[in-house]
Amino acid sequence: MKNKISDETIEYVGILAKLELSCEEKENAKADMEKMLDYIDILNELDTEDVAPLSHVFPVNNVFREDAVSQRDGSEDTLGNAPLSKSGCFKVPKTIG
Repeated sequence: MKNKISDETIEYVGILAKLELSCEEKENAKADMEKMLDYIDILNELDTEDVAPLSHVFPVNNVFREDAVSQRDGSEDTLGNAPLSKSGCFKVPKTIG
């Protein structure tokens, strides 16, 4: 391992994360953080000169329809899905005696 994490750093990270770690948990966390930093160093050695930067793995396309102004409010379509309607409203069974 090239990277070394100090006890003070682990203590500080624990405070930031609002964690109460035992001595064993601190040692395990320190070892894990050192491994992560070592792996990042390995990744930094990769040649990415000809690799284009990207913000998403998959192409991002707008899936929304175009806004179209109309004079309709859509109530006919909505009421078309209702089992019962009356006078432009949903008709439901009486629930209060």
